[in-house]
This record gives sequence, C-alpha cells and structure tokens, in this order.
Amino acid sequence: MKIHEYQAKEILRSYGVQIPRGRVAEATEEAFLIAREIGAKKIVVKAQIHAGGRGKGGGVKVVSTPEEAEKAAGEILGMRLVTHQTGPEGRIVRKVLIEEGVEIKEELYLGVVVDRSKACPVMMASREGGVEIEKMAEETPEKIVKEWIDPLTGFKPFHANKMGYGLGLEPAQVGKMRVFFAGLYRAFWEKDCLLAEINPLVLTKSGDFVALDAKMNFDDNGLYRHKEIAALRDLNEEAPLEIEASKHNLNYVKLDGNVGCMVNGAGLAMATMDIIKVVGAEPANFLDVGGGATADMVRHGFKILISDPGVKAIFINIFGGFLRCDTLATGVTEAVRDTKVNVPVVVRLEGTNVAEGKRILKESGFHFTVAAGMKEGAEKVAEALRSSKQ
Repeated sequence: MKIHEYQAKEILRSYGVQIPRGRVAEATEEAFLIAREIGAKKIVVKAQIHAGGRGKGGGVKVVSTPEEAEKAAGEILGMRLVTHQTGPEGRIVRKVLIEEGVEIKEELYLGVVVDRSKACPVMMASREGGVEIEKMAEETPEKIVKEWIDPLTGFKPFHANKMGYGLGLEPAQVGKMRVFFAGLYRAFWEKDCLLAEINPLVLTKSGDFVALDAKMNFDDNGLYRHKEIAALRDLNEEAPLEIEASKHNLNYVKLDGNVGCMVNGAGLAMATMDIIKVVGAEPANFLDVGGGATADMVRHGFKILISDPGVKAIFINIFGGFLRCDTLATGVTEAVRDTKVNVPVVVRLEGTNVAEGKRILKESGFHFTVAAGMKEGAEKVAEALRSSKQ
C-alpha cells in the first residue's frame, strides 16, 4: 500500500525526522490560510498524488505570498497531472501540500528497502539527491553508500557512523544525520514497510538537515497490525479494477498489453507473462487468485479480467494444488455463464483433479481452448489474437 507525501512526512516526524512546516489543503481557501499561518518568505505548493516527477509535470510551484499560494493551488487542484510514473492517463490532483520553503545548500538521498537476496533491510544513501535512485544505481553505483541491517540486532549507532562518514560528511554533520538514519530505519521496521525514502534530504544553508520529500510503501500482509496505516489508504489513487479485486482477496495488477492472465502464484504469474511476450503478445494484467481460492473468487476474478477493455484474449494458467482444477473450472464456467464473453479463452490446467477440471470445461457448452502445456497455451493465445485481427 502507498500513501501520500504529507502522510509519510507526518509518520517520519513522529520518529524525530525534521520536516518543513506545512499542512495539506483540499481547497484554494485552505491554501491561503495555511500559507498565511506559515508566514514564510517562500512557500511551496505541491500536488499530492502517488507518483514521482510532479515538479516536471507542473505539480510543484514556489510562491512568495498567501495570495500566490491560493492562485497556485487553484491551478494545481483538479488538474490531470501526467508524470513518468503515472502513465499517459495521469492522475487527478485532489490535495496540495502547502509548506515552508527552505534555502537548499545540498541535496542528498536516503532510503531503506528490503534486500531479498540477503534477507534483510539495506539502507542506501548518496550525496546526489533529487534523482532516481534506480538510474543512479545503474549508471554510477559507486556514488551509493549501502549498509545492511541484521533484523535480529536492528539499527545501531555504528551503522549511522558508517553511513555518515561513507558519504564524506563532516563530524558535526554526521551527528545531526544520526537522527535521520535511526528515525527512518525505525519507521521502516516498526510500520512494516517495503520502502521508506527521503529524496531529497536537504542540507540547508543554515546547516540543518530537512526531509524535503518522503515516500513510504507498506507490506499489505502487515496492515492488520497497523490500523492507523490502513486508514491512510486513498482509493482515488488506485486503479478501480485493483480495488475490486482486493474486495475478493485477489491480487490484480494492471498492465498495458492485450492478454488477460489468470494464474495462481506470483512465480507462475511472472513465468506466464514472460512466455506471453516470447510468443509476440503482451500481458494486459495479471490476476493471482492464490492457492486457496474458491469457485466464487475465481468467478469474480474472471469478471474483473473481462471488464478490462484492453483485454483481447484470456490465458488461464493454473497449477492445481490447494486450488483444485475442478474448482477453477467451475468458477470460470459460472463466470462465463453470467458474463458476455466476446474474446477467446485459452486454459491450461495441471495438478489436483485436472481430469475433472477438463471435463467440466468440455461439457460446459462454452468454447474454451484447452492447452496441454504452458508454451502451447501461450501459442494458442497468440494465434487467437492474430485470427481476431484478421
């Protein structure tokens, strides 16, 4: 789950991280009042959407007076902000953060993510903030300082020292940065984050460090422990089909292709999308029904796939274990019976009760294309797409 910048900053502030003075506004009048309350010579008006690159898209404006802040908020609120992370459809801006501007001397990067290869969190920092860390890691990895944290012992003062001096900071600056290092890690660990990031973390001309931007993503599986975090969810920032899928405990991810994919398990999902691309098609999404899905969950999942206008063919690729093949077949046939399906449906089944599952599909009265293997299934999907174009 993702949250907005202003929400992430408030969480970090509770862990001792210094952030600029400011509050969020949903109307121009609010923006004026907040700017007047701050009373600074420089005010920043920032669009609040779940995407980066807002400044380049016109979603960040620097002004000098409350009147200018009100005008800037009016220009940003309601706009469809397009960035490299939103895609061409963009996002509607419903909130703006009004905060005090700071005099920047230097921009740094600081973040914590899970390093799955080492089964522990890794803290990363760089003297080059304000840029994409992925691009930096690819082009200039030597500029990134990394420190792996043992989950059993947690973050210690020596980690902060190694990070600070690894960045080439002066001793006094390292002392000030310890609060940021420790605070960011504690927030990451205690809130069950997948990512906690401050970019940029700025050194001001007065010698202070301030979190100018913040980003936090949370593990959905840990939200039951954090009702206060779950309450921060903004459904306006999520795809409608993903919201619908979550209501039925299904995992759905929207993509840009033409083949709807129903699978059980993330590994099978990735393999399915790979082989679809190998045969010359493109996945439009993937829908992971999981291992313990019921026929009703499968039925809802199939309806979600069909409701995506980008889907021109469906590939159901199931390896039956806890999810039996006959349960899957029952759910799919019920969904087809309830829904107008005008795209080809290719099904590959293996595992528990596979013979019964194939029998249900065959005797359903609907035209399913049943494949013997994953590669054959993908090839039949590609063939069906070519035929439909002709």
